[in-house]
Amino acid sequence: MAGEAEALRGRAMTDPEGFWREAAHLIDWYEAPKTVLDTRLAPATQWFPDGVLNTCYNAVDRHFLAGRGDQRAICYDSPVSDTKRSFTYTQLRDEVARVAGALKRLGVGKGDRVLIYMPMVPEAAFAMLACARLGAVHSVVFGGFSGAELSTRIDDSGCKVILTASCGIEPTRLVEYKPMLDEGRRLAEHRVEHVVVLQRDQHLAILDNGEIDWAAFVEGAEPAACVPVASTDPLYILYTSGTTGKPKGVVRDNGGHAVIARLTMEQVYGRRPGDVWFTASDIGWVVGHSYIIYAPLLTGLTTIMYEGKPVGTPDAGAFWRIMEEYGVQGMFTAPTAMRAIRQQDPEGKLKARYDTSALEHQFLAGERSDPPTSDWTSALLGVPVIDNWWQTETGSPMCSNLMGVEALPMKAGSVTHACCGWDIRVLGDDGQPVPVGEIGNIVAKLPLPPGAFATLWNNHERYVSAYMEAFPGYYQTGDAGLIDADGYVHIMARTDDVINVAGHRLSTGQLEEILTGHQDVAECAVVGVADALKGQLPLGLVVLNAGCARAEAEVAAEVIALVREKLGPVAAFKNARVVEKLPKTRSGKILRAIIRAMADGQPYTVPGTIEDMGVLDQIKPLIEPNSL
Repeated sequence: MAGEAEALRGRAMTDPEGFWREAAHLIDWYEAPKTVLDTRLAPATQWFPDGVLNTCYNAVDRHFLAGRGDQRAICYDSPVSDTKRSFTYTQLRDEVARVAGALKRLGVGKGDRVLIYMPMVPEAAFAMLACARLGAVHSVVFGGFSGAELSTRIDDSGCKVILTASCGIEPTRLVEYKPMLDEGRRLAEHRVEHVVVLQRDQHLAILDNGEIDWAAFVEGAEPAACVPVASTDPLYILYTSGTTGKPKGVVRDNGGHAVIARLTMEQVYGRRPGDVWFTASDIGWVVGHSYIIYAPLLTGLTTIMYEGKPVGTPDAGAFWRIMEEYGVQGMFTAPTAMRAIRQQDPEGKLKARYDTSALEHQFLAGERSDPPTSDWTSALLGVPVIDNWWQTETGSPMCSNLMGVEALPMKAGSVTHACCGWDIRVLGDDGQPVPVGEIGNIVAKLPLPPGAFATLWNNHERYVSAYMEAFPGYYQTGDAGLIDADGYVHIMARTDDVINVAGHRLSTGQLEEILTGHQDVAECAVVGVADALKGQLPLGLVVLNAGCARAEAEVAAEVIALVREKLGPVAAFKNARVVEKLPKTRSGKILRAIIRAMADGQPYTVPGTIEDMGVLDQIKPLIEPNSL
């Protein structure tokens, strides 16, 4: 690797203070930081600790004040409600200041927590930015989470106010939020002072528990000014998806987050002020926080806020329609969305209806992107498809091709190289480096760069024990993978999903890559199940492309043969089952732990984040121990 990207990564590694001091100039400060890095609280890191700023000012007001108030800031597109709205930076400033004033009128101030339980509507974005404007701490909970999930977040955050809506709308159903919110409040020990409900035309909630209607909440509110906060003050708490028991509240600071969000929008994603950007995700997830709301607005982009799914709203061409209508230049979504589109429209016929020529880059993240899906997407759109790797805890990519700096050659199954500020290594279970090209534990050398979490809300001990103790001096990502001879990083699976077959460590990601290479397979999941002789054996569940009329047994036999051909008998891959769907969370992550428990005949707990309970009933008879 040579060139500008290598030079930038090298400088961030050898002169982190100089590199990040320069990056801090991308943000407007009330008091510019004199100190860049403070590691006295290691393993936690404080960036720009003496700096003072306001994230909302940087995301909204400064663009208006710079004369770009007429540029579109947010375009809301909701095929499920047949609604489209857009807001210029001037209009966004006015809306956010008014919501901030309404919160202030309810007694919300600097450091107070506000829980946001809303669908993908503009008011949810206003709420997030209004909290940032006041120096309050928002905690967004994915709209539709159960009352039990809500109650744990209410108790842990100690929120003063909850902002919610009467309902969420999905392609096949309407989800009433009020009953789940009532249950969450009933189960929670913490008493919330105020609850505000945005009434949607599709369903009007009965306000019978002291709730305030959104219209009354904002009526007559005096616009609030931006409140200066310390760089290290928390901007938000985001609870990791799928947690059980006491949730892990990832804390994001203001200063480090603003700097790296602004930097990665240009370095990683190649976008400049005035560009149009489309992230197809939800604000309930970290991708929505970072790359629907904050990074695009901090950079001065037009960001698309989309309410819907990749298929069924109204068809599998919905994303292509968005690209054409708004002139999207960069898009970001999860591999599972592309697999869903590919499954419904494997030949890409719907794409032919739309002009997507403005698109320059397509980015994928959230789980491993298998090469067949990336190749299909790239061929369909005629642009590079870049897999970038990161987590809720990191807040921004750890590895990616830096498309705004220098596009390096793509390598199938790779997330290219570490992003600036990340020192990624591969260690064995004994903490020693593994040989080049061998699978091990992916870790990041401390200190972590700006924007990465420095603690868990009200639980710093768990922050240390869960992430920093297994490999002293490193952040344990929980992912397994390898770094090849060219320095490219390959994320293969979660460490729990590495299969040990008769002493051979196999990656489920490697096996899944082979399965999705079959012409009739849309997506798949591979898990390791217990075996008395070999310790573990791989089990593959495959979903076929829509319209595939071939016998399921025939396809299953072919994918088994394909693994033997490409990987050899060492994989001992003999069990493949064709299923209609895979069990997933609402964010699109496959619930491999539940599949594994089912196949092993072990007890399991279904998380509140599951998308469709019925899928478990469908696959259970196929993978129970007596059927394998």
